[in-house]
Amino acid sequence: MSTPKTNALRMLDKHKITHTVLEYDHEDGQIHGTAVAHKVGRPPEAVFKTLVAHSGSRLFVYVIPVGDELDLKKAARAAGEKKIEMLPMKELQPLTGYIRGGCSPVGMKKLYPTFIHRSAETLERMAVSAGQVGLQMELAPRELAGLVRAVFVELVKETDVQEQIVEE
Repeated sequence: MSTPKTNALRMLDKHKITHTVLEYDHEDGQIHGTAVAHKVGRPPEAVFKTLVAHSGSRLFVYVIPVGDELDLKKAARAAGEKKIEMLPMKELQPLTGYIRGGCSPVGMKKLYPTFIHRSAETLERMAVSAGQVGLQMELAPRELAGLVRAVFVELVKETDVQEQIVEE
């Protein structure tokens, strides 16, 4: 079975960006970020989710590690806005061309201002959605940033160290 070509993957090919396609089974309905990281065999800090927010009619794209939560104040500051809100799910596909669980920062209907969490800068490779549920693409963070004209900034909520302790 061959890997489907999504808009995101076509754009990487067009711009000759080296990448690896990671496929995973989503039949169990487990498409949240940490489940996807486990399924593709990558640590959660190297797998990123794509979130879309808005301020009025302006859209912004945020790419953050799957285990983290977007800090809306930091996101608004990065975008130069006073306040932003998450885009309602029903508006995601009409405005971006992507659905929940398959939203990629690459290949949206328009090139929206994009921000990648600064932790990606320290990675050799990061995985993001390839534009379809069940597909991830792994590539160099700087190449992704160059393609979508993104900047690296602080975007996530600070977590309490106690919350990070996992019982064994």
